[in-house]
Amino acid sequence: MPEFLQKILASTREDLEARKLALSLAQLKERVSGDRPRRLLTRAVSSPGISVIAEIKRASPSKGPIRPELDVAGIASAYESAGAAAVSVLTEERYFKGSLDDLRAARAACGLPLLRKDFIIDSYQVWEAAEAGADAVLLIVAALSAEELVSLRQEAEAAGLECLVEVHSLEEMERAAAAGARLIGINNRDLRTFEVSLRTTTDMMNHAPEGVPIVSESGIRGAADVSMLANAGVNAVLVGETLMRSEDPGNALRQLLDYER
Repeated sequence: MPEFLQKILASTREDLEARKLALSLAQLKERVSGDRPRRLLTRAVSSPGISVIAEIKRASPSKGPIRPELDVAGIASAYESAGAAAVSVLTEERYFKGSLDDLRAARAACGLPLLRKDFIIDSYQVWEAAEAGADAVLLIVAALSAEELVSLRQEAEAAGLECLVEVHSLEEMERAAAAGARLIGINNRDLRTFEVSLRTTTDMMNHAPEGVPIVSESGIRGAADVSMLANAGVNAVLVGETLMRSEDPGNALRQLLDYER
């Protein structure tokens, strides 16, 4: 496991223990409504053409501050109006400067499927996501054992959530498939060097499990990238930094979706 990932997981465990002391898992589950609307991320990214999961993020470990001060509700609403299939919200606090409150604000502002993007390592975080209004959670294969991956996927299903299972290599793709992943994200960023190449996605597409939608993550800079990935058979792209650095994220999203021009 890359040192960077080890460091984030250590802080995640530390922060998680503090939250568990403040509110037990049983109490957290009581807050989750059993009749919440089902907004299916898998369905949203399986429409004809290529879809965009538009991300809300304030910072990243590799790039530092990106958009520290932002109107989460305003951007989520703008993404929905611009044609996003879903919205991803960074909730990790120390390195990405996000929070569950950002997720709640996005939920109040738009009706799209919401992905809680974080370093999910414990069932408690799955129920936090459900309580805050998420429809799906990110599970990173590199951060989890085979048993943890299956257990968290099952816990998510129990909470009424879907999972975007993130991989960085063919070996991780095989592990995702073995764990029963129904939606796979290929991250184009090397977690050891932070280098990004869209070839990571194109090289791995032929090895994707049959019938499982594929999302390409990281490094999508413009409509030409979206067009190339669409031609490679990708179902969706997850775009964060490109949109967050734009003066008008909604308009930037429209330009990405205009990839066929």
